[in-house]
Amino acid sequence: MKAMNLNGTKGRRELKHEMTQMECYLLRNKLKHYMEVDPHANRDGKYLIRSVYFDNFENKVLNQKKEGYYERDKFRVRLYDFHTSYLNLEKKSKRNNLTFKQKCRITAEEYEQIRFGDIGWMEHDSRPLIQELYHQMNLFQLKPVTVVDYEREVFIYKHGNVRITFDSSIRTSFRNNDVLNPDLAMIDTNPDIVVLEVKFDEYLPSMIKHLLQVSNLRAGAYSKYQISRMYG
Repeated sequence: MKAMNLNGTKGRRELKHEMTQMECYLLRNKLKHYMEVDPHANRDGKYLIRSVYFDNFENKVLNQKKEGYYERDKFRVRLYDFHTSYLNLEKKSKRNNLTFKQKCRITAEEYEQIRFGDIGWMEHDSRPLIQELYHQMNLFQLKPVTVVDYEREVFIYKHGNVRITFDSSIRTSFRNNDVLNPDLAMIDTNPDIVVLEVKFDEYLPSMIKHLLQVSNLRAGAYSKYQISRMYG
């Protein structure tokens, strides 16, 4: 069955597993012989992702994730390797078993306006995603809540448009939303946890399925935001 579309964005399938550092090491050594390393990664094959997630006083986003809603949306602002000159506003949506992601560029100045509640300019902004966030902030009182840092390593397999990511060293700011601050105090979550994500279009090639057959993988709907909120 072909993936459906949401606002012109094609849905992808996403599998998540929790694993240990040792399990990650063993699987990584298998994948590197069959898959390409992300060309955008640093010399060590990794890059740092920092995101600030939006939620409200009732923890609407967090609770919908915990309760496994089939239809839910999550807004975040993301940057890579502390490059504050390149920020994206992203909306990640779940519709049944498909994942959709929309994004647009946002400036550091615009994020700071949002952070301090100056959002009137967003209502008539030319970027539809900015307008949508504005309405969500007014309707549900969403605001940037928590910063999450982690290291990501990516492997790519072109057939089936497969991306396998290992997310490790997950850290949280508790409830500090100063995402642009390079000196923001961050707290480790569980240093032994690695979140494995497998993303693909209509099918997962049989070779990749075989490579992923490692012992003790714990399937689940793990979220870095959810993990970070367990610590504050």
